[in-house]
Amino acid sequence: MDHFYTIKDQLGIYFLTFQVVNWVDVFTRFRYRDILVNSFKYCIANKGLNVYAWVIMSNHVHCILSGDNNLSGIIRDLKRHTSKAIVSSIANEQESRREWMLFQFNIRGKINRRNNNYQFWTQENHAVQILSASMLEKISCYIHDNPVRAGWVDEPHHYKYSSAIDYVGGKGLLRITEM
Repeated sequence: MDHFYTIKDQLGIYFLTFQVVNWVDVFTRFRYRDILVNSFKYCIANKGLNVYAWVIMSNHVHCILSGDNNLSGIIRDLKRHTSKAIVSSIANEQESRREWMLFQFNIRGKINRRNNNYQFWTQENHAVQILSASMLEKISCYIHDNPVRAGWVDEPHHYKYSSAIDYVGGKGLLRITEM
């Protein structure tokens, strides 16, 4: 793991990327996106998570986050909970790709001694500290433009699973913290 991209200041604001192992396109299903959104909501309400910008893509999440005390711990808990909840949903609800997806997560879980059975997220978060308002604005634009670059929407604020709507005066799915 590259220690350059780690969270060194637990009270700092960071640009983070969470990747699904083997780039499995899990977030093409609403229910998996909603598990992640609800987990973010829980961490905002109960763990002191601050969200400045975010987007859920098909196999990764970009976000700008800070925590009121221990950002690394909040992210660890968020990823642990969403891993278990999403894998459980895949295993127990209708999913046409169930066998293939569980195989991908199981193979990665067996390789990694930190896991018992399945690994959903990669271990790294590619944390880059945000040091200014201009840096926050530039990275927020990058985050919000992801669905446009993917060809999913024509305008960033048209994508539901993003904070872009909050940046144009609307109300998105998560409570956004202003810098």
